[in-house]
Amino acid sequence: MREAMLRWSFFFGGLIILGLGVALTIKGQRFGVGSWDVFHIGLFKQLGLTIGTWSIIAGIVIVIISAIGMREFPKIGTFINMTTVGLFIDFFNWIIPNPETFTFQLTAFIIGIALIGLGSGTYISAELGAGPRDSFMLLIVSKTRLSVRTARTIMEVVVAIAGYLLGGPLGVGTVFMAFSLGPIVQFSMQQSVAVLHKSIGKREHASTS
Repeated sequence: MREAMLRWSFFFGGLIILGLGVALTIKGQRFGVGSWDVFHIGLFKQLGLTIGTWSIIAGIVIVIISAIGMREFPKIGTFINMTTVGLFIDFFNWIIPNPETFTFQLTAFIIGIALIGLGSGTYISAELGAGPRDSFMLLIVSKTRLSVRTARTIMEVVVAIAGYLLGGPLGVGTVFMAFSLGPIVQFSMQQSVAVLHKSIGKREHASTS
């Protein structure tokens, strides 16, 4: 029971941090949007519908591909991720004032990228189910034995290029995000897993002593 509570704490804590990070990058979007948003905008320009609709469609397709590739049904956390991260993003986007100066927008964008990586690594470490894009990253890791850093970077770069070829906007911030998220996510996962396992070990030891 205590281990489950700890894992859920890491899971929701990570999602909150992730949502805050995305909201901050939105505040600094003059520097570019994320790789997946470049892709979604590109699909919107070529095929119509809405950017949000393409985000949902892409998420569903990725979950199906990941489930088939991993040969397992998506965990409950995957569905919770799909339904709650957007709420956290909207909440933080509402309470955080719009930065008006170049310096504040740049600061918000950089901090946002760091928090996206930190939040992603934290909630993934709980092993309760990753979101669509992170599930795809983990699928690449399992099939290729690449590191999380390399798999994430390759995924972000390929998606950004595909989105650009479809007509999506590609900014300097997009490039920076594509190459920086991988290392941050890997570092965050390693640290979170270490803390989680240490905490679980301490609790198990305390309960048996």
